[in-house]
Amino acid sequence: MATLDWSQCPAVESVPGRLSGAWVFKDTRMPVSAVFENLEAGATIDEIIEQFDVTRDQINAVLEFAALSLDPRPTSGHAVNSSVDAHSS
Repeated sequence: MATLDWSQCPAVESVPGRLSGAWVFKDTRMPVSAVFENLEAGATIDEIIEQFDVTRDQINAVLEFAALSLDPRPTSGHAVNSSVDAHSS
């Protein structure tokens, strides 16, 4: 998995001395990585909520942050107009 800048996600925090400074959900000891590990193992979000002390909003915030962070960005500021037909000139 690509490295994300979790410091930009408002739903998580890293506290020195708490779980060796791992990124955790705010005000919890649950590592963010546990969500991804459990999803990869086949758990549902509902199962993760039941198993850990986190809310659906917290999980959604982390998943949305990860998705937006990994979304490829256009390399140029120019939009491609797909409706232009080379034969219409």
